[in-house]
Amino acid sequence: MFNEFALEHAWLIPLLPALAFVVIGMVTRSYGRLSAAIAVSMSALSFLLAAGTALAVVEGNITVEAPFIQKVSWFHIGIVQIDMGVLVDPLTAMMLMVVTTVSLLVQIYSCGYMKGDPGYGRFFAFLSLFAGSMLGLVVAVNFLQLYFFWELVGLCSYLLIGFYYHKVSAREAAKKAFMTTRVGDFGLLLGILLLQLTFGTLDFQALQSAVPAYVVQCGTGFLTVIALLLFVGPIGKSGQFPLHVWLPDAMEGPTPVSALIHAATMVVAGVYLVGRAMFLFAEVPVVMNFIAWIGGFTAIFAASIAITQRQIKRILAYSTVSQLGYMMLALGAGSLSASFFHLMTHAFFKAMLFLSAGAVMHAMAEEADIFRMGGLRKKMPVTFATMTIGVLAIAGIPPFAGFFSKDEILAAAAAVSTPLYVLAVVTAFMTAFYMARLLFVTFMGEPASREAYDHAHEVGWFMRLPLLVLAVLSVFSGMWGHFFGFGEWVRFGAAAHEGIDWAIAGSSTVLAVLAMGLAWKIYVAKSWDADELAARCGILYRLSFHKFYIDEIYAALIKVLVDGIARVLYWLDVYIVDGIVNGLGGVVRLASGWLSPAENGQAQSYAGVYLCGVIILLAYGVYFAAKIMAMLGGAF
Repeated sequence: MFNEFALEHAWLIPLLPALAFVVIGMVTRSYGRLSAAIAVSMSALSFLLAAGTALAVVEGNITVEAPFIQKVSWFHIGIVQIDMGVLVDPLTAMMLMVVTTVSLLVQIYSCGYMKGDPGYGRFFAFLSLFAGSMLGLVVAVNFLQLYFFWELVGLCSYLLIGFYYHKVSAREAAKKAFMTTRVGDFGLLLGILLLQLTFGTLDFQALQSAVPAYVVQCGTGFLTVIALLLFVGPIGKSGQFPLHVWLPDAMEGPTPVSALIHAATMVVAGVYLVGRAMFLFAEVPVVMNFIAWIGGFTAIFAASIAITQRQIKRILAYSTVSQLGYMMLALGAGSLSASFFHLMTHAFFKAMLFLSAGAVMHAMAEEADIFRMGGLRKKMPVTFATMTIGVLAIAGIPPFAGFFSKDEILAAAAAVSTPLYVLAVVTAFMTAFYMARLLFVTFMGEPASREAYDHAHEVGWFMRLPLLVLAVLSVFSGMWGHFFGFGEWVRFGAAAHEGIDWAIAGSSTVLAVLAMGLAWKIYVAKSWDADELAARCGILYRLSFHKFYIDEIYAALIKVLVDGIARVLYWLDVYIVDGIVNGLGGVVRLASGWLSPAENGQAQSYAGVYLCGVIILLAYGVYFAAKIMAMLGGAF
């Protein structure tokens, strides 16, 4: 059976895109179409194997308690044995399906979007390595293997965000992403090292058995430190406050890259790590509470920035940060099912939103300001329809996917903390408003630029087909997850399938509709002037538009703190360290100045010095002998 073959050969799922990277990078990079064909073919095979693996998990009764594991020895140092292999359970299967589906559709879309680009082959090589790295992270059996692919994902994001390396903004954005996430990665590495020192293993299954016994014997004090360090990694990778600043700038890469980063690869890696290590975090309630509040604050903070942004991809980027905050909030509230249900639905509609935005920019000669668009629903009906579906899904309007997953998060938040629930509800209202604003300003009303409007056109089938597939998934994936028991399949702890809490779902839906109606009144009906409202908001609008000056604060901290420390260390290096070394050198140079006249190359001078030395030694010897004789005479 193919399903059994796929499960037994699940290691091929990350390997096939990685092989595509090697072949394209070393052989076919100069042949764009061939490179694209290789990348898409390997992604398609990877998708088929992922689908077979998921079916094998369902049919083979593979559960979170009884996963399928294949391992081989990777290396050993002394008594430390490190394996690498494949761990497949329902969480893995779901992630494999999401990553392979989105990456395949993004690569198909890229065939049309990147057409004519001089880096066509190179782009597909990087895209393949990106997908392979994320898939390798998903199937990892231990923390070290996960960390290896975690770093590869970071490398790929650097290469793809800075793909247009001739642009200063792209280079700076790539460096910003790489350096910001390195802060989180350092914390994660420290946590992994402490895990190895404490438990003597990094294997997920072994740790899952060892952690509860450790807590009983030693308490949660040191485990809290380990858990917090591990969580620093997801704060960086998944764009949580305060390390969120790199994610909006990631839009400097080509739009397909933005779709892949924001939907199914880098940013969800942090959410996946917390979910995979839930057995550890769940033992430390204080850390769970910290995760929930970081997620809740990030959600509302990013939404409050998105509400005033003008660039279409930047609005979507901040919405990603906000939705990732939702996922972290759910994990901190103890609901892995709600978090990963939203991860799945979000991957589909966020990929569609970014690809729709890319279609708009492609048709508008790369124009990104939504207030320079307008009226595009007539020129781009398919893109308008897919963008509308995406907006309704992320706003949580039934029966679209986001309705089911978002309201599970709201219910999870309400069960543990009323303030967290209020944060989540306010975020839902703001999300519906700014996404409706994006839709209405871009596609409704009159064109802001007649020249750009006349140039606009619907995209070709290579770009249109992925949009249509993602639109279907954005409509039905939420219903599928709800009615077919996603929470009974992907879970932590006992399975618990709960019906919709209509008080929570109904109130959030009403708020979303009101928010979209408010956006309609402002930006379509023009009942209130948007500029006048912005002026009335005063400092609040300026804070939001300038992203609360977080980037400027970081720049000031770097200038004052980092540069200040550097200047102090420079002074110590120049005047203390170098001063000591140079002082010793000066003493030697002074002494050599005094002694150098004796080295004149004249034999008679050397003989005279030699004779003086002999006389001095003889005189000293006679003096010393006299002293000895005097001492002996006194003794007798």
